[in-house]
Amino acid sequence: MERMYRVLGFWTAIIAIMAFLGDLKPMALIFFAQTAFFVFLSYLKLSERMYIYVFGAYLTVFFAGFTYYTTFVFQPGVH
Repeated sequence: MERMYRVLGFWTAIIAIMAFLGDLKPMALIFFAQTAFFVFLSYLKLSERMYIYVFGAYLTVFFAGFTYYTTFVFQPGVH
C-alpha cells in the first residue's frame, strides 16, 4: 500500500511541474505540498487499514474544499 502513495506522489509531482511551467504558481504549490504529503506518508509503514483511513480523510477534505471554492469563491468568466 505504501507504494501506491509513492505513485500518488509521482503523479501530483507531474501535475505540479506542469502547473509551474504553465505559470499557475498557486496550483503548483498546492500540488507540491500534496506530493510531499504523499511521499512522507509512504515511508511511515502504516497498516493498510490506516492508509485507507488517511486517503478517505484526504478525499473528504479535498471535496469539501473544492465544493466551497466552486460555490463561494469561483466566478465564471472573470479573470
